[in-house]
Amino acid sequence: MSGNSFGLLYTVTSFGESHGPAIGGVVDGCPPGMTLAAEDLQRDLDRRKPGTSRHVTQRRESDQVEILSGIYEGRTTGTSIGFIIRNEDQRSKDYAEIAAKFRPGHADYTYHRKYGLRDPRGGGRSSARETAVRVAAGAIAKKWLAERYGVRIRGYLAQLGDMAIDFRSWDAVEANGLFVPDPDALPRLEARLDELRRDGDSCGARVNVVAENVPAGWGEPVYGRLDADIAAAMMSINAVKGVEIGAGFASVAQRGSEHGDELTPAGFLSNNAGGVLGGISSGQDVTVSVALKPTSSIRVPRRTVDVTGAPAQIETLGRHDPCVGIRATPIAEAMLACVLMDHALRARAQCADVVHAVAPVPARAP
Repeated sequence: MSGNSFGLLYTVTSFGESHGPAIGGVVDGCPPGMTLAAEDLQRDLDRRKPGTSRHVTQRRESDQVEILSGIYEGRTTGTSIGFIIRNEDQRSKDYAEIAAKFRPGHADYTYHRKYGLRDPRGGGRSSARETAVRVAAGAIAKKWLAERYGVRIRGYLAQLGDMAIDFRSWDAVEANGLFVPDPDALPRLEARLDELRRDGDSCGARVNVVAENVPAGWGEPVYGRLDADIAAAMMSINAVKGVEIGAGFASVAQRGSEHGDELTPAGFLSNNAGGVLGGISSGQDVTVSVALKPTSSIRVPRRTVDVTGAPAQIETLGRHDPCVGIRATPIAEAMLACVLMDHALRARAQCADVVHAVAPVPARAP
């Protein structure tokens, strides 16, 4: 199957299925000399893993990562970093009843049409279980970006279904398992999730991600645009159906006098562009918002067809999130980190010797 790798200089390749022995990945392009251990990857894997609360799938996976290559005496060697995460809690019998039917909203039908067969156990290769590999690769990128450039990448849950969430503080985000920035909103959000689970239904979500201290000059015109690569990376995440950079679709209702971010010697006066101008980073925060569809695996009976094309009814049992968005924050952070590291390396390769006569404009005016 092609399409298992992304990135140009910082390249990530993943392998494995939801109910196979393991999932894993290979990272190429990480510069040599950076201290790295499994613990550096484990923190973000623990933030993403299932079974952490009653609101997510109760599949019990420790998601313990084992680094297989690319490290010597605690430092990266510049060669490929291989790692593996073993699957520990598969319940393939949950999918025996639906192996010959196509679940609405899933990739069952399209995989079958493309390959003539599919692995029905937990979605196989199309399962969100694969995103653990991206989170591990993103943790490596986060560490390098922070040490080399001071870049900090954080995300939060901005909306659950029809319930928008105000941003209060980053401290609040890390204090709860839903990545909610407003602690006062937690009770009503948890009540909604409990309601969805009782109903056997699901809802969508919006996740916002911010990268601070991104230097100006990352990204390439015209076909290697930073924002285009970010959008492609975010759209590759399971269940993502929309991506906004900066003001996004709100820019439709803005006037040019409002949308264009004015510059002053003291800094930019706004950031509707989301930190990217002409496909190149401006030095402002890179801001991204992703929309995730409702979980497709629900207990509500639905109409479908079987592999012969005959009409059928399907009800998905097993362990599933009532909202996939509540575990998506570390995944979106990871994809943004991987893209930024890729472009950092590309900018360094071509433009490391560029000398600027004019001081950079600060990211924001005081």
